[in-house]
Amino acid sequence: MTTRKLRFAIFGNTYQPKKSAFIQEILSCLSERKAEVLMERTFYEFLVDVQHLPITGVQVFDDSEFEADFAISMGGDGTFLRTASMVGRKEIPILGVNMGRLGFLADINVNDIEHTIAALYQEDYSVETRAVIQVDTDGEPLQGYPCALNDVAILKRDNASMITIHACINGETLTTYQADGLIMSTPTGSTAYSLSVGGPIIVPGTHVFSLTAVAPHSLNVRPIVFSEDAVVDLTVETRSHNFLVALDGRSEKLPDSTRLTLRKAPYRVQVIKRSGTRYFHTLREKMMWGADQRS
Repeated sequence: MTTRKLRFAIFGNTYQPKKSAFIQEILSCLSERKAEVLMERTFYEFLVDVQHLPITGVQVFDDSEFEADFAISMGGDGTFLRTASMVGRKEIPILGVNMGRLGFLADINVNDIEHTIAALYQEDYSVETRAVIQVDTDGEPLQGYPCALNDVAILKRDNASMITIHACINGETLTTYQADGLIMSTPTGSTAYSLSVGGPIIVPGTHVFSLTAVAPHSLNVRPIVFSEDAVVDLTVETRSHNFLVALDGRSEKLPDSTRLTLRKAPYRVQVIKRSGTRYFHTLREKMMWGADQRS
């Protein structure tokens, strides 16, 4: 067995208590290889104080105060997105261990964890780089992490009137959307919220973003795909004088005097994939792409 010393930072889902016991299997695998293990405090306290699991031999950290060779996300794609926000600019490769159904980001089954960790030590894996959207404001700053791996959504705050969103790309007017909202998606996020409102599936690695309206007033409005190097400026008008901006589902309220600038972040998220993993296979398996439902 290799003696190469590696450091792992572990993040987890605190909403699925029945599935958290798998952490002990992962810790056992890492302990056998004498790995240095760190754990995000919220997850650690959940395991120890709520689940009463005997978690020992780990270092606990807060927020983004850690360094590691690999990050392990234990949950689903939502947990992976949260892990990515905490890894941030560190560009530490992230391994997504899925505690439920197959995910696009968290695609390692818990039953394969021992084999997968062994593969990390043997360097038998690949790393995909995923673009991230960065959001800047010219008024009230965002309170949380200002970047999104999946998507940024501009949404109305109530159930009544639509909102008006003026959109420019690279300084040129695109259009004015009358809709319930507008989603700017990365290829990673194209199979999430954007897809549910009619956006295109974008294969990772194609270096483009998309804009898709949520329940637009005009049927002439269609999704548009553009270079990831473009800069998108958005201004919003609402009857309530405020709106929501959601970054990977983390929403904040902003006044409609705020101008938003969305662009590619100066770093990418590193996603670990097992050797032999194929995107289109995951697409067919998770979304039943092309399956004949008539039978």
